[in-house]
Amino acid sequence: MKKFLLKHPLFKTLVDLKGNPRVCVYTEPMWGLSVNLCLPYATVFMLALGLSDTQVGLVTSIYMFSQMIFAFLSGAIVDKLGRRKSTAIFDFISWSLPCLIWAFSQGFWFFVVAALLNGTMKIPTVSWDSLLIEDAPKDQVTKIYSWITIATNFSALFAPISSIMVSRLTLVPAIRILYINAFVVMTIKTFLLFRFSTETKVGRIKQEQTHDKSLGQLLYSYKGALGKIFKSRATKFAIVISILVEIVTMIGTTFWQVISSRRIGIPDTLLPIFPMFKSILTFIIFFTLITKIDQKRLKRPLLVGFISALIAYLVLISIKGTGVWGYILLTVSLAFEALGMALLGTLRGSLVAINVDPMERSSILAILQTTVMLVSVPFGYIAGSLSDISRTLPFILGIGLLILGILATLWYYGSRDKSAKVDGKYSAKEETYEGL
Repeated sequence: MKKFLLKHPLFKTLVDLKGNPRVCVYTEPMWGLSVNLCLPYATVFMLALGLSDTQVGLVTSIYMFSQMIFAFLSGAIVDKLGRRKSTAIFDFISWSLPCLIWAFSQGFWFFVVAALLNGTMKIPTVSWDSLLIEDAPKDQVTKIYSWITIATNFSALFAPISSIMVSRLTLVPAIRILYINAFVVMTIKTFLLFRFSTETKVGRIKQEQTHDKSLGQLLYSYKGALGKIFKSRATKFAIVISILVEIVTMIGTTFWQVISSRRIGIPDTLLPIFPMFKSILTFIIFFTLITKIDQKRLKRPLLVGFISALIAYLVLISIKGTGVWGYILLTVSLAFEALGMALLGTLRGSLVAINVDPMERSSILAILQTTVMLVSVPFGYIAGSLSDISRTLPFILGIGLLILGILATLWYYGSRDKSAKVDGKYSAKEETYEGL
C-alpha cells in the first residue's frame, strides 16, 4: 500500500517536501480545527445577531476594502520584514485577533472592526505564498498548490463538530465557542510555522536591499514591477482570472449559506454537512483529475472549471425546497461546484506562481492583490443588496462573471495561438512568462 501511494505523484510530492514548503503544507490542515469550523455558519451567525443581508454585504465590502489597502502595502512590508516574520506578525493580527472579536460580537460594528483587522491577511497572503514557493522546485508548483487546496478542503471533514455543537447549544452560543477555539488553534499554527520555517533565499536578499529604505521608497519601487506586468500578457491574464475567481468565491462563500438556509430551507444543523460532502468530492477530483494537469496546457482545465461552476450555480438557483428532488439537485450543484472551484482555485495560484519573476514576486503579488481587491470591493455590497431583493440574484451575478471567465480564456489562448502561428515559435523569455 505504501509503495502504491508513493507512486502517486501527489503523495510523492508530499513525502519529498523539504524546508519551508514542507512546514507550510503540513500546518495548513490546522485551519480545519479553527476558522473553518466557523465558516459554514459565519453568515447566518451575523443574521442571527440582527444584521440584514445588505449589512452582511457591506461588512464583506469593508473586509475587501481593507484587503485592498494592505495588499498594496504588502510587497514593501514583506520585503522589509522578511517572509517569515511578516507571516507570523500578520497571521496573528489578521486571524487570531478577529476570532476573539467575532466570539464576543454584539452587532454590526463588531463585525466592521473584525473585518478591518481581517483585511490585513493580504500581507501574510504574499509572505506565506513566498515562503511556500520561493525555495520550491518550479516543476512541483501545481502539485504543491494542489496540496494546499486539499488541506483547505480536508478541514470540512471536521464539519460535524460544528453541527453537533449547534444542535446541542443552539447557533449563537456554539459559534462563539468555536471562534474562541479558532483563536487558540490559529495562534498555535502561527507559532509552529514561525518556529520551523526559515527565511527564503530571495527574502534574505530583499531584506539586505531594503534595510536602509523607507516604506515610501519601497512603494515607489513598485514601478519596476508594474513595467514587467504590462509587458507580460500571461501576468495580465492571470490578474483577470484572479479577479473573476475572487469575486465568484466571495459570492459562493458568503451567500451559499443564505440561499441554502433562508430560501431552500436547509436546517442550521445540516448546513456544515454539505461543504463536507463537497470536500470529499474535491479530494477525489484532486487525486484523479488535477494531478494529470500539464502546467504548459491550462486552457482546457480553465474552461472546464468555469463551465462546471456555471452549471453549479444554474442548478442551485433552480432549487425551491428541501424535498427529495431538492436535495438531489443540491447534491448535483455541489458536485459541479467542487469540480469547478477545485480547478479554478488551483489554477489561479499556479498561473501567477509560474509566470512571476522570482526577484519581483512580492511587488508583483502586492500589485496583483491590490488590483484584484480594488475591482472586487463593490461586489460584496452589490451582492448583499441583490440578496435583499432575491436570494438567487447574487448567483445570477456569479453566472455572468463565470461567462466572462470563459470568454477571457478563449480570447487569451486564441490570440496566443494566433501569434504562435505568425511567429513560428516562442522565445525562451516568452515561454517563461507567456507559455500557459
